[in-house]
Amino acid sequence: MVGIYTDALAWVTILAFALGAGLELLSRRNDRSAQTGSLEEAIGAGRDLLEYARSVSTTAWGLFALFWLVLFPHFAFSQKSYIEGALSLIAVPACLYAGYLLWNGRDSLFLLSRSTAIMGLIYLPFETIPAFTVSGTRIPAPRELLIEIVATQTGYMMSLFGSNPELIVGSQGYDNTYQFIAASGHTLQFSVVLACTGLGSIAIFAGLIGAVRAPLGRKLKGLAIAVPIIYGLNLVRTTFIGITFGEQLLHIYPEVVLFLFGASDEYLVSWFISDRILSQLLAVIALIGVTYLVVRELPEILTIIEDVLYMVTNDEYDLEEALDLPRRSSN
Repeated sequence: MVGIYTDALAWVTILAFALGAGLELLSRRNDRSAQTGSLEEAIGAGRDLLEYARSVSTTAWGLFALFWLVLFPHFAFSQKSYIEGALSLIAVPACLYAGYLLWNGRDSLFLLSRSTAIMGLIYLPFETIPAFTVSGTRIPAPRELLIEIVATQTGYMMSLFGSNPELIVGSQGYDNTYQFIAASGHTLQFSVVLACTGLGSIAIFAGLIGAVRAPLGRKLKGLAIAVPIIYGLNLVRTTFIGITFGEQLLHIYPEVVLFLFGASDEYLVSWFISDRILSQLLAVIALIGVTYLVVRELPEILTIIEDVLYMVTNDEYDLEEALDLPRRSSN
């Protein structure tokens, strides 16, 4: 199921979010222009567009729930990533609830819908656009360029710590795989894939920043905070995983780890601990820290966080006052 069908579903979902965002934007413009013509007609047209936006965006949330449901087996069983699997499963009712709240009048969720559209439009080209040939010249896929850049930089950083594995062509046909030789003579391969580039987290913050209504200067400052930190920390992560797996530095409680992940290859113990446990937990902590730094510059993002907290707890929050931040502008 993961592949061409999920790619198509992802594009349909994101385009639905984008259409809903466009209709909501048009409804706001109609409201602002109500003074330049027939007031009743302009307001009526704005309300009609807003209801169309509500219907389209609610549908998009339903499609998004289906998307995460389809991906759950891939994360949980194929990738053996319990954290990603749990998050994808949690996302199903969360998306349905977001659609329900938006349909029933919680208009602040248009902001979250807008940010989701931007996130998808940034991420999906890297995920879905293949390499192609023009006049005999091969144009590499966007993901190929990004993966090979991150792989090269990861190799350089590993070399700073005295680890110098051989870079070889991986199963995707990219120069993205490092080959280690264990003390026993066993060959170990560590591949940098799209999920290792930090693109997903960067797209999330770009979507949040792009969706809010705030001065361009503050938005650019937000991006200048989020993108370098995420990219740099991601390189630290890939370097840590590469060295600890390639050098087998975290071969701890192998029976327990292999049982938890349903595996039998003892050489994967360091991989599971470094990537599936430590790195993913630390990534969550790091993203919380980056979020705090960004909202110091763009408190408008708090509207989205407050909506998420409301969906989890069914209570309203005023994080702006709690964190002593500047007053946010209207979204």
